[in-house]
Amino acid sequence: MLNELVLNYVFLFILLEIYEVQWQKAQTVMGMLARMYQHYSKSIFLFLIMHPTFYFSIGFVMLSNYNGYAMMLLFIKTIDIATKILLIEQVFRKKELSKDLILTLLTPIHSWLPYLGVIVYPPLIVMAM
Repeated sequence: MLNELVLNYVFLFILLEIYEVQWQKAQTVMGMLARMYQHYSKSIFLFLIMHPTFYFSIGFVMLSNYNGYAMMLLFIKTIDIATKILLIEQVFRKKELSKDLILTLLTPIHSWLPYLGVIVYPPLIVMAM
């Protein structure tokens, strides 16, 4: 019973993570930020709704009785969203970028890199249960 429940949580998280990857996917980090900025410029609430794994993480922390691994998952997802918002503000609103940051944002990324979360996060769910 518990193993089936864990597999359901992992499966749901993977589906939600793939959804996030699909709407954010681009050739560079700047391209990813531009896609995110389209939603962010309309409403920060829309931007946040487009990150269902964050809400999954909040619910999972509560369901797992605040297990350390579940808290780690929530912490990583929170830092992820905060970093995206800070980069969007820096790039599109303030427009204050260093040359190093510009080079980093414009460097092409490998096509599998956005899917790294599909590999990294599920073990945290398994360990939390």
